[in-house]
Amino acid sequence: MPTTETEEHKALRAAVSALGKRHGRDYDREQLWSEAAKLGYLGVNLPEEYGGGGGGISELSIVLEELGAAGCPLLMMVVSPAICGTVIARFGTEEQKQSWLPALADGTRTMAFGITEPDAGSNSHRITTTARKDGTDWLLTGRKVFISGVDLADATLIVGRTEDARTGRLKPCLFIVPRDAEGFTRRQIDMELQAFEKQFELTLDDVRLPAEALVGDEDAGLLQLFAGLNPERIMTAAFAIGMGRYALARAVEYARDRTVWDAPIGAHQAIAHPLAQAHIDLELARLMMQKAAYLYDAGDDAGAGEAANMAKYAAGEACVRAVDQSVHTLGGNGLTREFGLARLITAARVARIAPVSREMILNYVSHQTLGLPKSY
Repeated sequence: MPTTETEEHKALRAAVSALGKRHGRDYDREQLWSEAAKLGYLGVNLPEEYGGGGGGISELSIVLEELGAAGCPLLMMVVSPAICGTVIARFGTEEQKQSWLPALADGTRTMAFGITEPDAGSNSHRITTTARKDGTDWLLTGRKVFISGVDLADATLIVGRTEDARTGRLKPCLFIVPRDAEGFTRRQIDMELQAFEKQFELTLDDVRLPAEALVGDEDAGLLQLFAGLNPERIMTAAFAIGMGRYALARAVEYARDRTVWDAPIGAHQAIAHPLAQAHIDLELARLMMQKAAYLYDAGDDAGAGEAANMAKYAAGEACVRAVDQSVHTLGGNGLTREFGLARLITAARVARIAPVSREMILNYVSHQTLGLPKSY
């Protein structure tokens, strides 16, 4: 693993940063999505033979981080090219790759991802969405909750389990469900957090799908699921680091210019030191994110799993601390629309909660890394 960024990565970071600064925090999401796609940023991780950039999650995480640092993150990047694009590229049929990957890369089509269920919470082993055979077709029945951007997506990659796998070890199966499939309905969840990407509860009532809707092997087990979940954690870390950097930059600028008692407030250690600590925390989280992305792109799924969880944890914590300290640095101004920080107080918590809580990450590390016994 390189200890410093390559020249290619530095150039990509600079180019995406320039794009983000042109759009800023009052960005038009559709315009930015379209421009990022035309420049090749949305599909930078997808194979070149299917219209992508031939890179990996390392490159895609740079794109999301820099857009976030400019105040204009594209949340659906976590889902459409990172999760769904990666899963299809690794496990999809040739027909699925031809149908989806070029469109995901050029932004003309998007795909949502549905795994979370009302009664399963963070325990993916309790998934009850069931796929059963009916001739050559599949019938899907179940519910999903907190699924992002379903209204924007042409299809949703649904995680279920085959009927004979409802007990015992989880053997997830993944299906591409078109947005207009009969029996596939959605209900928008009323969220306190206002974002362009809305959250939905999904109901699948005997949704009939052809055999070719199945992505990968119905008995492949956890491998193909975590082919999408590890990139999701890495990209969530990128999202959080970008947001933290954005907030910190606003606070540093304010602390440098705001003068009270004949000196900028940033000259006082009570202001300067917490901001310096926030910067250190964000840099450390980025290093773990880069390690996770490197391991994933190198094909080390086991190593990437541990690092991706650690990166997501570190980035979520660093983001919350950076946002909170930035708001406090601005005082009352930190709560005004003019400076755009107050809305991040809630948004920063998303990185702690989704796609997996920090408590479940601590469970993972204590069990898988430290070898401690389970409490459940």
